[in-house]
Amino acid sequence: MAHQSTIKSDALLTTDGVRLNLLQAAPAVHVSKAVVVLIPGWCMPATIWRETMLALAPGREVIAIDPRGQGDSDIPEHGYHIDQRADDIAQCIAHCIGPRARIVLVGWSLGALEALHYVRRHGEAKLAGLVLVDSSVGEDPPVPAAQGFRDELRADRRGTMERFVRAMFHSTRPEAQIAHLAALSLRMPLEASLALFPTHLPREHWRGITRTLRAPLLYAVTPQFAAQADNLKKARPATRVEIFAGAGHALFVDEPDNFNRLLAGFVDRLKA
Repeated sequence: MAHQSTIKSDALLTTDGVRLNLLQAAPAVHVSKAVVVLIPGWCMPATIWRETMLALAPGREVIAIDPRGQGDSDIPEHGYHIDQRADDIAQCIAHCIGPRARIVLVGWSLGALEALHYVRRHGEAKLAGLVLVDSSVGEDPPVPAAQGFRDELRADRRGTMERFVRAMFHSTRPEAQIAHLAALSLRMPLEASLALFPTHLPREHWRGITRTLRAPLLYAVTPQFAAQADNLKKARPATRVEIFAGAGHALFVDEPDNFNRLLAGFVDRLKA
């Protein structure tokens, strides 16, 4: 089926002088008034959202952000902490949408934590809805941390990142795609990439944001977060939970039709 939209690149200069790359897909005919803003995971590029952008864009405006150091954005020497990343999201939103427009913010993995931190720092004034994709929200039980991951990166970063990328998918992906994502994941300096993990913040930080969120919330996860999803649903009954039982961490790539249909329905039901 032919898509009614193409993806174009844009850029902005942040207040601290960093050029951030943006991907934009504008529809021929608008269905939703809310702009969908996509945040990728740790070290991943905005292009990983390509199929989601094309699937949603026939009736919705969609933007994907390359965070600093990722994709085609600048690789500065500074700003690799969650406060700055949340502020970068706010600047991207201000750059891309009108003063009265509202957004559906979609964060995957680390991007979900950055989306939550954006809400904590900048509030919900522009937020029509929030979508968190396969990430912890601070509920019990915690997902066990990968033991020795930092040491493995320091010993063999290239090999470790290739294994990391392969492990994101349950479906068999083209070798060219694996190689491309692995290569892009190495762009920023190693210590900068490690600094992105907000280990200084307690799990209660994320739990507090999700439980008190006023905007509609969709939590789409694989079974590793199913117990957290159940506890979030008990604490915040309005939360919509979807479990992708047969998908890998990049569930929107493994099961694009299911994810895109879910996200489109969530966006279109919102009161923008």
